Amino acid sequence: MLVDTQGLVLKAKVHSAKVMDYEGIKVLLDRAKGLFPRLAHLWMDGGYTGEDKGGDWVEKTFGWRVEIVSRPRKPAPEEVLMAWAKEWAKEGVNVDWQKLMPPQGLVVLPRRWVVERTFSWIDQNRRMSKDYERLTATSEAFIYVAMTRVMVRRLARAQ
Repeated sequence: MLVDTQGLVLKAKVHSAKVMDYEGIKVLLDRAKGLFPRLAHLWMDGGYTGEDKGGDWVEKTFGWRVEIVSRPRKPAPEEVLMAWAKEWAKEGVNVDWQKLMPPQGLVVLPRRWVVERTFSWIDQNRRMSKDYERLTATSEAFIYVAMTRVMVRRLARAQ
């Protein structure tokens, strides 16, 4: 799904489960390039990292800037970090191993919440809570219907 910075759906492409996301994005963005000529920057999640896997492909094909939003890395055990800091201390470099620990609890990833919020808006429609459709085109149409409903409600509240 391609959304703007406010989370409104610009383009959606539903494909079968056997198609990897980094392959499906190629079809989505090929169609979107002509529709949104001012598009210049994309935020993508960590699944699009790698050679010719989404982010790299977008930069090479369209020349757009891509920023990969990744989850924080898993922490190493405290014992390993303390041992590592001691080894560096032997060479004269003081390292505070506690600063190497990632933050505890929920970490909100930058820009990732925009797409997740859009999925939440769409899932509020009962028809979208389960996948009842046989055709991917029908699923795409219901995404647009659900997003139209969100936007019409906002317009009605604004008046």
